[in-house]
Amino acid sequence: MTINLNPYINWRGRAREAMEFYQSVLGGELTVMTFADMGGTAMGVAEAEVDWVMHASLAVSDTVLLMGADHPSHVPGEPQTQQVSISGPSDDEATLRSWWDGLADGATIHQPLEKAPWGDSFGMLQDKYGVDWLVNIAGAPGAS
Repeated sequence: MTINLNPYINWRGRAREAMEFYQSVLGGELTVMTFADMGGTAMGVAEAEVDWVMHASLAVSDTVLLMGADHPSHVPGEPQTQQVSISGPSDDEATLRSWWDGLADGATIHQPLEKAPWGDSFGMLQDKYGVDWLVNIAGAPGAS
């Protein structure tokens, strides 16, 4: 059985910019639907927010799908704190390190991506859009 987990990230007015940034880092095909596309003010969305993202999806591969949206002001509360975890085998180390390097642009690094006590490479950062990323690259089999 193949199971996919698809993170869904929320912002307030920055979803398009953030999702375009993630596309520049991760690659893939980005699809964006705005509130205006779905009725805008008729949905209760403020005129100033109708061009915000109602739903965006970034299809990076068959198993990696990142989704996101803006949290319009008529919806009570603030967008939740966001955290995305990425992990993969040592065979994908070059790709995962490339993603880390791209996400690190303008980010606050909490833990550099480096060898961890458990044998994997691990890092944590908060990107320039306020999203926390954890990246884990499994150690090579038999390596210590």
